[in-house]
Amino acid sequence: MIGIVMKSTIKKLFGYSAMVLGSALVAGLTTYTLMEKNGVNETVVAVQQEGFAMPTALFDNKPAQPVDLTGAAENSVHAVVHIKSTQLGRTHTVQQMPDLFDFFFGDGMGRQQQVRTQPRVGFGSGVIISKDGYIVTNNHVIEGADEIDVKLNDNREYKGKLIGADPNTDLALVKIEGDDFSVVPIGDSDALKVGEWVLAVGNPFNLTSTVTAGIVSAKARSLGVYNGGIESFIQTDAAINQGNSGGALVNARGELVGINAVLSSPTGAYAGYGFAIPVSIMTKVVDDLKEFGAVQRAILGVSGYDLGDERTKDKDLGVVEGVYVADVTDGSGAKAAGIEPGDVIVNIAGKKVHNMAELQENIAKHRPGDKVEVTVVRGKKEKHLNVTLKNMQGNTEVVKKVELDVLGAAFKPIDDDMKRHLGVNYGLQVTGLDKGKLADAGIKKGFVILKVNGVKITSEDDLAKVLKEANQSPERALFISGYYTSGRRANYAVDLADGE
Repeated sequence: MIGIVMKSTIKKLFGYSAMVLGSALVAGLTTYTLMEKNGVNETVVAVQQEGFAMPTALFDNKPAQPVDLTGAAENSVHAVVHIKSTQLGRTHTVQQMPDLFDFFFGDGMGRQQQVRTQPRVGFGSGVIISKDGYIVTNNHVIEGADEIDVKLNDNREYKGKLIGADPNTDLALVKIEGDDFSVVPIGDSDALKVGEWVLAVGNPFNLTSTVTAGIVSAKARSLGVYNGGIESFIQTDAAINQGNSGGALVNARGELVGINAVLSSPTGAYAGYGFAIPVSIMTKVVDDLKEFGAVQRAILGVSGYDLGDERTKDKDLGVVEGVYVADVTDGSGAKAAGIEPGDVIVNIAGKKVHNMAELQENIAKHRPGDKVEVTVVRGKKEKHLNVTLKNMQGNTEVVKKVELDVLGAAFKPIDDDMKRHLGVNYGLQVTGLDKGKLADAGIKKGFVILKVNGVKITSEDDLAKVLKEANQSPERALFISGYYTSGRRANYAVDLADGE
């Protein structure tokens, strides 16, 4: 009986197949009916999918499987470290207001008191990116630290050495001694898509090895938190709290796509969104710090704003996305290539530019001297221009890391007697001179530095900070003012680029 039914079934199937433009639905239903009689109805879905290439989701009644993030979490927690940064106590001189006793019996300037501040301790996270112990973290995690302590997920502890830092991107590179450390593989933040699953791994509130999950909510966000620095954040709803700074943002494959950096919240605690620096920026900064000790920052040489800004509202530009060029810097690569105010930048180095944050991110991947093609819309027509990127000094030379020893001098804060003698309440005295920038500028031993580039100098730390900032400025110069012990006031200019 079964053989007869199957024979009949085959005949019917061949009959339907022979019909010109036969209804696929009828064929499917007939197949279902015949196979049901033979007890094999569970294969119907596969037959329909082969015949019509229908998506499985339309027919498959199996429960959907969630994205498995356990592998990504397991791999990344071992390469995310806890960082403790300590700024040792400092001695400061506090000038008190003069009272009647000072007026009649003293010098009328008020008394001075030495105050010793308590050590300042901060906590954050870092990501091991190489087996020999290079760690990426945020600049604000280690800024001003005298000591850096690194604790691994397995509780091993190391002393960290600062290799270099870049306040403009809020990134820093730290090194611990050892080998064969667990690392997070570097991913491609450019390929990251909005809606993609990500994990934030770090040490919020000193809770080590904490993993939170979320999605990419947006890309190329600019928040204005870096005071003119480079901002093109990955926005995520994975929970990021205090202590997560410097930690890893990884994709579902466990690849590093960002360094967690900013928490946007009205309360200071997680309120829905966090922001990470994309690895496309991080990789370039790390390479520069390793090779040169300082970031080789390329600039295009334009200022402007996003289309959609109120300032472009009434302009008929022929394009709806891009960066409107308001001004072009003299001597810049943009000026030399022919970019003009009123142009709209829509593409750079083969990548579309939707806003200023994306433009900054793309430029940040390059070094001075790199040649890039920039596409602008001018008069509603596209123009392709070849631009040679330059640095802040308007050239393509390598900017080297500058330490205090380049000045060729020894320093000490002035004591109370010297303060009274000169009638000042702060200053840093040159106590010794060797070959270096200060001697070249004509400064003599005993000179008391009061200000450098308009900043009050009370310690070597103050001087080092101003020196670092000046080395990255267009002028690359120090303008120093102060007194000699004779009371003679003097001013000097120090050229940091001279002799390189």
